[in-house]
Amino acid sequence: MSKVIVITGSTKGIGYGLAEEFLKRGHKVVVSGRNQERLDKAISALAPKYKNVAGCLCDVTKYEDNEILFAFAKEKFGRVDIWINNAGVAHSMTNVWDLPLDVIQDSVSANVYGSIYGSRVAIKGMLDQGGGWIYNLEGFGSSGRVMAGLSVYGMTKAAAAYFSKSLAKEVQNTTVKVATIQPGMVITDMVTGQYKTPEELNKVKPIFNIIANRLTDVVPWIADQMLANEKNGAVLEFQPRWKLLLRFMTAPFVKRNLFD
Repeated sequence: MSKVIVITGSTKGIGYGLAEEFLKRGHKVVVSGRNQERLDKAISALAPKYKNVAGCLCDVTKYEDNEILFAFAKEKFGRVDIWINNAGVAHSMTNVWDLPLDVIQDSVSANVYGSIYGSRVAIKGMLDQGGGWIYNLEGFGSSGRVMAGLSVYGMTKAAAAYFSKSLAKEVQNTTVKVATIQPGMVITDMVTGQYKTPEELNKVKPIFNIIANRLTDVVPWIADQMLANEKNGAVLEFQPRWKLLLRFMTAPFVKRNLFD
């Protein structure tokens, strides 16, 4: 059965990839983002190929924008079956005292408040309509791993992970379910864009070729898992620790190039 899926921050990267993947499978998708030009570009690329796609401007750091997005999806397609809190902000690997204040504020607002606001709006709307699913995207820091230079970003994702676990308990006696997605490191503009020069990016390419994955490999798997999942509180993890260790062990023998 066709589902109605809302994806925040879906004008590019993983969000856009998921939008197209669900559209390919015959589902109805609302694409959203806070930049009108990028939103128009995304819809212009998708609409000629898929009839059940719509776009809505949404800055997830503004509560009322989340309300507008849910209302838009419901008016357009009748209901919201799946709400994906994908919108987020990453920053370059920088010590917190050197990180610009506006970058800190943007990261916390998008990654923490965005997930809280989106979830609150979606839960209220889904309770009114009889149920639905919320998925929160996790990132580095969600599992407790720590790295210098990612103190702010990692903190926001650790907070988001706790929020999702607690939220799953809060909704357990309702018709709404909450789960999380751990896509691992995916080569997107958000990842490569944090490096200021080609030289900086070239330095990290060898490690990225071991630990990261292509969008085209990750997105179909996520879509499969989301559509099949029936467990509240589930964690859909693309690359668990044992797979990552296997990558390092086989790296001398299996060469990967994600930047062709």
